[in-house]
Amino acid sequence: MKKLLRKIITTSLFFTIVFLLFNCGNHSLVNESMNVDENSWDVNQKLKIDINIDDTSSTYNFYINVRNTADYKYSNFFLFIKTTFPDGKTAIDTLECILADISGKWIGKGNDKIKDNRILFKKDAIFPAKGKYVFEIEHAMRDKIISGIKSVGLQIEKNKTR
Repeated sequence: MKKLLRKIITTSLFFTIVFLLFNCGNHSLVNESMNVDENSWDVNQKLKIDINIDDTSSTYNFYINVRNTADYKYSNFFLFIKTTFPDGKTAIDTLECILADISGKWIGKGNDKIKDNRILFKKDAIFPAKGKYVFEIEHAMRDKIISGIKSVGLQIEKNKTR
């Protein structure tokens, strides 16, 4: 009976440690995406994300995730990223996402028809104040309606403390 109890406790402890180790590696504060109609993403369709920040001492990396199809007719993709701070002030950034190299070969990961790209937008950024932040992402291409983009997302990861 003692051997069985010891084996159950040891097995439970092992799986608890494994579970904690795998979950400690994920430092995502935000990881949200918006699926769009790959045949007609209108400039007025925006991804909007609200987050509350309590930790202003940590640093974060901001990524933009883009999923495109082989039907996308450009090698790059421009986005406007509007940030509204807790005090109501706003900042707008323009980001160029390179999706294909100079020869036209898609850069992202995936099969021949769909590619996923993770683009570093800000490195080691801090949130200057506690409170609610609102992020809005919209495409900034010349065409009002674009095709070949399946989704766009924002991922914010807290940097590991040293």
